Amino acid sequence: MAEAPVSCDCFVSLPPGSRDDHVIFGKNSDRPREEVQEVAHYPAASHPPGSMQECTYIQIPQVEHTHAVILSKPAWMWGAEMGANDQGVCIGNEAVWTREPVSPGEALLGMDLVRLGLERGDSAWAALTVITSLLEQHGQGGPCREDPEPFSYHNTFLLVDRNEAWVLETAGRLWAAQKVTEGVKNISNQLTIGAEVSAEHPELRSVAQAQGWWDGEGEFNFSRVFSPENPPARMELAKQRYKGGTELLQQHDGSVTAEVMISILRDKPSGICMDSGGFCTTGSMVSVLPRDTSLPCIHLFTATPDPSSAEGGLSTVRCRRPCQEEATLSEPGGQKT
Repeated sequence: MAEAPVSCDCFVSLPPGSRDDHVIFGKNSDRPREEVQEVAHYPAASHPPGSMQECTYIQIPQVEHTHAVILSKPAWMWGAEMGANDQGVCIGNEAVWTREPVSPGEALLGMDLVRLGLERGDSAWAALTVITSLLEQHGQGGPCREDPEPFSYHNTFLLVDRNEAWVLETAGRLWAAQKVTEGVKNISNQLTIGAEVSAEHPELRSVAQAQGWWDGEGEFNFSRVFSPENPPARMELAKQRYKGGTELLQQHDGSVTAEVMISILRDKPSGICMDSGGFCTTGSMVSVLPRDTSLPCIHLFTATPDPSSAEGGLSTVRCRRPCQEEATLSEPGGQKT
């Protein structure tokens, strides 16, 4: 039996953390070793009133228009580990466990919410409101891998556009978000939002108080309040990887480029480039989002596992201004797909 996934990492650099006037996004997707992770492009589309969208496990009402998206996704599911849309928005997610119980029933996967945020959001904040609204309506849950052994979790997200980034961390249907406007930031398989909460579920604090997790008077620190008292081993292991990612970003603070982000995703000593027993880094993504909207966004995807390998395939996507999308997907030999 494949062991449970224990990692994923997302990174962002905003000026002045970046060398140029660019926002740089990066993520490694760490999944079961034998799982196929594909790079897929879906064009923008219009949908008739009353349409329903079939997600991985449940149906939800479709919206009138969906943006074009490029996704890195496990082949068996509808959702995605990471991706970008034609509005210059990038999203990645991470597994996390909290004091709120994980629902065993079928609902929206965190990966479904990544894709829904990209298809429906024209900015990082708009995508965040899409995800939180759907989370509150439909909840999150269901098996997160093909293996018949049950495995479910809550999710954290990094949402990025040309101007800002948002860290969104969830606990069941509850959530907190932190806005990032400059410098470097990374997330891993743990809660990272402390007292700097920029937006939150309207019942977040009342639930915490009712459960006895917060006295209602002292500082409200989301991570401290909602982190589990006895976290699973995978969350404890993630602390060192999160620390390593933070140190790598800080070493390059002020000079981050796409090449620097690629080097971080290739880093094996920190565990960011994962190769451990039943699972490994099955896909990687780096995006360059120029602040100058006359310039296209550039998205780089690996088409094979292990970004540290010189044999890893590379797919490049250039997304121009909205509704002027140019997708160029190249296999290692240069073949267009």
